[in-house]
Amino acid sequence: MQADIAEQPAVFARLVDEQADAIAAVAAQIAQWQPRNVIFTARGTSDHAALYAAYLTEIRLGIPVGLASPSAMTLYGARPDLRDTLVVGVSQSGGSPDLHEVLRVAGEQGAHTLAVTNNAASPLARVAELHVDVVAGHEVAVAATKTYTAELLALLMLVESIRGGGTLPAEELAELRKLPEHAATVLADTGAVDLAARYRFADRIVTTGRGYAYPTARETALKLMETSYVAGLAFSGADLLHGPLAMADPDVPVLAVVGGGPAGTSMRDVVGRLGERRADVVVFGPSAVDGAAGWVRTPDVDERYAPLLDILPLQRLALALARHRGENPDAPRGLKKVTATL
Repeated sequence: MQADIAEQPAVFARLVDEQADAIAAVAAQIAQWQPRNVIFTARGTSDHAALYAAYLTEIRLGIPVGLASPSAMTLYGARPDLRDTLVVGVSQSGGSPDLHEVLRVAGEQGAHTLAVTNNAASPLARVAELHVDVVAGHEVAVAATKTYTAELLALLMLVESIRGGGTLPAEELAELRKLPEHAATVLADTGAVDLAARYRFADRIVTTGRGYAYPTARETALKLMETSYVAGLAFSGADLLHGPLAMADPDVPVLAVVGGGPAGTSMRDVVGRLGERRADVVVFGPSAVDGAAGWVRTPDVDERYAPLLDILPLQRLALALARHRGENPDAPRGLKKVTATL
């Protein structure tokens, strides 16, 4: 897991340098189709990448987005009318049978289909009309790290290329070329690793964020559960105030992702409310926040790019916490690299 995490700056560079034209070609075809709706289907970590893409698609393209419930098709036999819809399957391995079935049925029901995977020869890639390869390379650990951020970057490049009519704008490409350096800077900081001992005996940890940061909160909770078996409870900042705030106290750590933009402004109020309850809040973001007990700095970038960088120290925290608790993060109990669900 440590080696996979360390490879992420190189993965970012490879995607931007080698895949921009291929992703732009896929984007050009999608722009020509002019879908009226987009539906994403994914599982586990890839579901969080799909959620990030949902925010991008609605905010940047103005296209309504839904997240599919695969069981509607695979278990209940639903056959919805999917004309004028783009159905996107996101999967690191591309090997989950239920996602394959969703894309197969979607094609029969009039949808255009796209697979985003780390395996161009996978069943999901073969069943889709179009495919985007995230070129993350072989991932050794069961817990996904570099494949997750590769999915985020590939989906970002895809959406911005669609917005550009099939071309990734030069100014966007120039900003994306800075991501490897930003990632290397984040990974050189030991602040998140130093936090691990603080949470060694925690039974549960709350993660929270809004907007583009919400997928980061959800992915963090999953990583904590996968590697350390601590109960990770992920909430959007807004939902946290609608009831779960009541469980906040000094014994329940809170990891808050607070970036720039409207969502970050909103999250500052959430952190303040948590501070009033004396919750143990650590903020991950470009600036300190009143009410938080700690802060791990991440680069001050456009909030669309922040999820690719904010998750890096949180991955390292999950890894370090597993070690402090005497667990093996490379081989979580009961898990395999490819999970076959029907």
